[in-house]
Amino acid sequence: MAFETKEQDRPKPPRSRLSVRATKLSTPLMAPPPPHLRLLSPLLPPLCPPRRRRARTRLLSALSSPSPAPSPPPRSQQRVSTASLDRGPSPSLEHQPLAAEVARLSAARARLRAARSLDDKLRALDAEPRVAAFFGNASGGGVLGGLQPRETYLLKCLVAAGQDHVLGAELGWAGDGTHDHERHRNGSALREALYSLAGLVGKWSGEGVADDVARGGDTELLRQLLKFLGDIDEFYDCIGGIIGYQIMALELISASKSKDSKHRHSQDKFVHFHVPAGVNLSEDTEYASQAALWGIEGLPELGEIYPIGGAGDRLGLVDSDTGESLPAALLPYCGRSLLEGLMRDLQAREFLHFKIFGKQCITPVAIMTSSVKNNHEHIVAICERLEWFGRGQENFRLFEQPLVPVVNAEDGDWLIDKSLLPVGKPGGHGAIWKLACDRGVFEWLYRHGRKGATVRQVSNVVAATDLTLMALAGIGMRHNKKLGFASCERRPGATEGVNVLIEKQNLDGLWAYGITCIEYTEFEKYGISEPTSTNGSLQASYPANTNIMYVDLQAVEEVGSRRNASCLPGMVMNLKKAISYVDHLGFECSAAGGRLECTMQNIADNFMNTYSYRCSKAIESELDTFIVYNERKKVTSSAKRKLKPEDRSLHQTPEGSLLDIMRNAHDLLSSSSIEVPKVKDNNEYLRSELPFLIFLHPALGPFWEIIKQKFVGGSISKGSELQIEVAEFVWKDVELDGSLIILSDNIMGSTKRNTHGEQILHYGARCGRCKLQSVKIVNDGISWDSPSNVYWKHDVERSESLKIILHGNAEFEAKDVLLKGNHMFEVPDCHRMRIIQDGSGFAVKLDRISKEMMDSGSWYWEYTVDGAHVKLNMVEL
Repeated sequence: MAFETKEQDRPKPPRSRLSVRATKLSTPLMAPPPPHLRLLSPLLPPLCPPRRRRARTRLLSALSSPSPAPSPPPRSQQRVSTASLDRGPSPSLEHQPLAAEVARLSAARARLRAARSLDDKLRALDAEPRVAAFFGNASGGGVLGGLQPRETYLLKCLVAAGQDHVLGAELGWAGDGTHDHERHRNGSALREALYSLAGLVGKWSGEGVADDVARGGDTELLRQLLKFLGDIDEFYDCIGGIIGYQIMALELISASKSKDSKHRHSQDKFVHFHVPAGVNLSEDTEYASQAALWGIEGLPELGEIYPIGGAGDRLGLVDSDTGESLPAALLPYCGRSLLEGLMRDLQAREFLHFKIFGKQCITPVAIMTSSVKNNHEHIVAICERLEWFGRGQENFRLFEQPLVPVVNAEDGDWLIDKSLLPVGKPGGHGAIWKLACDRGVFEWLYRHGRKGATVRQVSNVVAATDLTLMALAGIGMRHNKKLGFASCERRPGATEGVNVLIEKQNLDGLWAYGITCIEYTEFEKYGISEPTSTNGSLQASYPANTNIMYVDLQAVEEVGSRRNASCLPGMVMNLKKAISYVDHLGFECSAAGGRLECTMQNIADNFMNTYSYRCSKAIESELDTFIVYNERKKVTSSAKRKLKPEDRSLHQTPEGSLLDIMRNAHDLLSSSSIEVPKVKDNNEYLRSELPFLIFLHPALGPFWEIIKQKFVGGSISKGSELQIEVAEFVWKDVELDGSLIILSDNIMGSTKRNTHGEQILHYGARCGRCKLQSVKIVNDGISWDSPSNVYWKHDVERSESLKIILHGNAEFEAKDVLLKGNHMFEVPDCHRMRIIQDGSGFAVKLDRISKEMMDSGSWYWEYTVDGAHVKLNMVEL
């Protein structure tokens, strides 16, 4: 059955309009001259030239201009303009000043593209009226004579792009290159600095005069500006560098001002959106288990990609000692940073691979960082402090995302902050594909034998729950897909995009299909409405985009290595939020503005399948893109924003995501015949305590069908706390009323130093072990009324608890015993402790583990594959 389209929905031939329908199958801000920038050093090192990329024939390549599609009239005055960069010509620029500026910049960019060498490019820039007016006839020497040609090029690009206010007002140099220093003494800071530089050029000698100057503190400011400009020019080389960035920013600003900001997809007759069909992992459990096993089996061919360069401003995370703003990856969640949580999840999958196949597997991890809030330095510090998580530094590749300038929403002028530099923010996680190509990340992954990768964000704390991630990867690898999404139902009011199946017919009559994402900032433009709740269930609507993906490395590398704008997918400029910053005069400012951002998930737009005929309903199975579904609490729950006292919703807060973790714990343990209190709606916990706290190390599974074989029977009372940090574990008919905490040094194995002196984790070797059988635990547990408790940090006060600490390969066993009150059992390395009932109390027996059992332990779980399932068998030695 073909997708139905009514004839009246088709566009009339005289009008080149795009028909979009959704169906379900079945004050200009001109900164004054900076007041203080004393001296520019003549001994600045040259900027590194742009990295050469495969098959690049010129520095700047063609720009495909934005042309998003039309939609019903907007319902609000929010201005969000987006660009679909590979779909036709630029929109008409109705705002005349912006249109004229775009035309001027486009001509300048064309001349730069035609230039063959850096000298030719400098001559082309000198011919620009703005550059000539700013630098005068001496722009090729004199004041700029102390800079390297590449540095001069960057400053002239800045001026040519209309951003001379960053440097100060026009310098007004005499045409013969001479200058009157006194005349300019009261001018802009940069003017004074450049004149100082010019005066020093003739004084350089071999006696170290320039070296003394180079040590001046003001040198760093110029270095920062030139690095900022160099990063922009290099990263955006595919659209024309600094000038190309400004062109695209102005086009999107103009589009947002347009009365009809719905751009035309001139290459398409029409486009239809459909709800994409895919495997529902919560319903087709047999296939889900099989797909997850494919994923675990294929782990040696999988890499991990983490975009964690975001600022996380909404979390308001600061260092309690220094007051320094911190990035989201450092959020102390459930007792550890979010980054540490990602690594725990990954190592749990590797441990499962070892238990099934008996082979050590260390997955290479590529992490995109940024300089915002010293993100890169903080990530490196965590890795070094934790000795690269027992994986070796060679299995990590950190690459830093450049910051991009924030522009004023009215005229496109770059905002300037208190440091006299442009206000810069990360340019969206979509930068990851091009940046990975530029930095050689794909080649690095290939050297590690990888063919695909899973992608997730640091703030989503449930992404690795159960088997969703591995089923996604398993399907992708098994069926040679290029990209896959893990999705779920949308939550009303959530700031999240949607996944759609696009069906479109091109002007040449060909039909194209693919599963992709539409960001929430584009909903109004495309007429996508919020989901509503009817009779307790969500009405049929598009599923949520969660930014959990599987990607084929060769496919995404091909897109990221392109020399045009398609390597920057999903370009958008979100102008609906005010930008807060401290300007160069020290005043706190707020201005409507934005920056170019691209979205990593929209790389899927490049993987459309094309047919000469209109396809049937079951087209999804044939596409290079695919989607899988699961329950929302198993797919996405994020810690993105700080809970405020006036908030009436816990959505996207650490508190709200913790409740989803507790709901998952309830569902998991309840299915193992363990009585656990139910978790109510989030609104019930806005100002009240939780029903319990349960934290299970993911290496217990991570698949739920494995965990359920380690937990059988018993109960967990309301107000109890359970934390288990050991993989080799048995719970049988345990009754918990209070706090039980089990900690192990060797959760999944032990470490040994490699030839580089690094501690490397060896899975399965000398693990800690714990057995609890027919044990009743009673104590006062958490002091729930303590005002200092922060549950999502797992930072709580306890009146009493039962704590078991396992050092090295220690073992603990308790059977048929009541453990009442406050107790701590600490078991030394190479020993087994047994707790047995002794009259009205209990007795403790401590024995040394025999030499032949030091590595394997006195017992262990044996994992075997039975069809599509993993079966556990207890082996006792």
